[in-house]
Amino acid sequence: MTSTQSDLASLSRFIFRAPSWYSSLAFALLIAAVAGVAAFDSGAYARTWRGLFFFGRDAWEGIFFIGIPTVVAAFGTTGVDRFVGGRLTPNRSSLLALLSEIILVTIVTLAAIVSVFTSLEQQFVYDALVVGLASIFAFRLLVIMAVSRSSVLVASIPASLQTLAAAVLLFVYSGTLRFLEVGGTVVDAYLTPYLARSADAPAELSAITAEHFALLAVTCGIYALAVYVFIVAVDRPWRRSLGVSMLDFLRGFIGHVAEGSRELEEFFQQLGEEAIAPVSVLSFRRMEGEEKARFVLPMIHPGPMGEIGGGNFPERVATDCSGLVFPPHATAGHDFNLVTEREVDTILDAARSAADRIIYDAEATRSVRVDSGEASMLGQRFGDDALLVSTFAPGFADDVEYGVGLSAAAEARTSGLDDVLLVDAHNSNDGLSGPDLGHVTPGSKRAFDMIGAAGNSGRRLATAGSDELELGVAWDETPWDPADGIGPLGIRVAVTAVDGQETAYVLIDGNNMEPGLRGELVDALVDGAGRSPASSRMESGDGGTPKESRATGGLVDEAEVMTTDTHIVNTVDADNQVGAAIDWDELRTLVCDLTDEARADLEPVEAGVAVERAEVTVFGNDRTETLASHANAVVAMGGVFAASIILAAVAVSVLIFLFA
Repeated sequence: MTSTQSDLASLSRFIFRAPSWYSSLAFALLIAAVAGVAAFDSGAYARTWRGLFFFGRDAWEGIFFIGIPTVVAAFGTTGVDRFVGGRLTPNRSSLLALLSEIILVTIVTLAAIVSVFTSLEQQFVYDALVVGLASIFAFRLLVIMAVSRSSVLVASIPASLQTLAAAVLLFVYSGTLRFLEVGGTVVDAYLTPYLARSADAPAELSAITAEHFALLAVTCGIYALAVYVFIVAVDRPWRRSLGVSMLDFLRGFIGHVAEGSRELEEFFQQLGEEAIAPVSVLSFRRMEGEEKARFVLPMIHPGPMGEIGGGNFPERVATDCSGLVFPPHATAGHDFNLVTEREVDTILDAARSAADRIIYDAEATRSVRVDSGEASMLGQRFGDDALLVSTFAPGFADDVEYGVGLSAAAEARTSGLDDVLLVDAHNSNDGLSGPDLGHVTPGSKRAFDMIGAAGNSGRRLATAGSDELELGVAWDETPWDPADGIGPLGIRVAVTAVDGQETAYVLIDGNNMEPGLRGELVDALVDGAGRSPASSRMESGDGGTPKESRATGGLVDEAEVMTTDTHIVNTVDADNQVGAAIDWDELRTLVCDLTDEARADLEPVEAGVAVERAEVTVFGNDRTETLASHANAVVAMGGVFAASIILAAVAVSVLIFLFA
């Protein structure tokens, strides 16, 4: 991930889940009641024994004049919006009405405070009320245009509901009809009793005149024009550079973070391009033919966020076969995010095809550790195929680009290996801040370090002697969840035993790891550092009888810790690495316990590798960077531009108020 993509990922700080419609309405009515008590003060009555009654009356009047328009907007906006072709849901509609009410109450309250401490009269408060009603119309118009992708004229219909409902109530209960010369006996007899009910309203509303409603109409028109200008100005760079609308991205982002919808995939699909992703499968089966474990490594990136695209790929692939599945992170960055979850099915089909073509071998080599510059690589050959796990720990690194991984795997095969699974361990990073986030790009020193390590590993494995292979596995969902940085696959451990050497491959369902944590876990497994003398899980009888510890004091001779890079843990926080929210000692204990269980599960197996190519739609080269740049520009510049538009619209409104 580059620093620009990091800024985009940090937008997850805005992520929330929209409350249910009834929760939004309940809170809206509470605010309306409080605002009514503040606005419609009963004066001397409040200081008598009858004060409680009038306090309740003030609250009711607040609910009536402020809450009812909110209720009308909450229930009516979804129906009207969908009638004109929109997509607003009831939860979003209620939340939008609540936010609009808060904006209105805030504006009027501030105006009332100003009028108390200045010589401004009550007229100023009602002028501010007009501005407030026009402001919530503009706010609702912007959101509805973004969510429903409607034109400004069409979106104005559902956007005006809250303002229109409030205006109707104010018109009727302020007695404004009596100031209009509509004339006629029929009007006086049939309309006036229903449309002029000032006697049933608070006395404060009598200050509202017909002029206020004319100003409201003009102000709404000005604000609608301002919203249109803002959207056109911000949207133009997106259309020119990416050929898509910023509103499509905004609608999809709001839908995903607020309700978990998949509208964002529709936007990504417009950006995507076709790519070929090699899907490698390393399968272990028992001697009687039953599959025991499977490593599945497609060269795609499990992003971009949550369950969008391939964000939840590790869990999907883990439920696709009978054996225990290990889906580590491949050498691919955000340009290889799948655009929709449907693309995952293509990857799974390719994995099944590869598994059907595997030629198994009962022998393997001892594992080897090779260092080259900053790169460290743990490798092991199974028959004529190999598994390589690369890390830059204790240095900081994030994704390895697709081209670097292909080159490294090709270098490893030059010594005679057939198929190679090259895993990016993705196990040491210092977060999403700073100019260099450890992205391993073609031409960089780290890229050549990794290619060199792969070549040296291939040469050593190709000439190494082989012996019978044993495998043991263990798995725990863990007590942690995505908010703690651990996905639904929990922790999975595979231990191989060849010629008296045991090697542990630990896979944690998370997105990278806190600096230093990988080292502590590997030291605990290989050297016994920081490990409790007895396994609590073994003492309880879970997982069989443990084997004796190694002569070195550790559990195994070699080990590596990997993460899946699942993005399901990034729904709430963009920087939610393994170890950031959980206790390291508890994690170390659990990893050691699972390794003990895997050692107790060791049995003779056969292994083999096959590769299948899958044609999928991914984000595409440089698209992620362009999207990130544009999104960051909207956040950085959009606020300033929006403030300028608002100030200009308010200034025009003030001039109209002064000279009307």
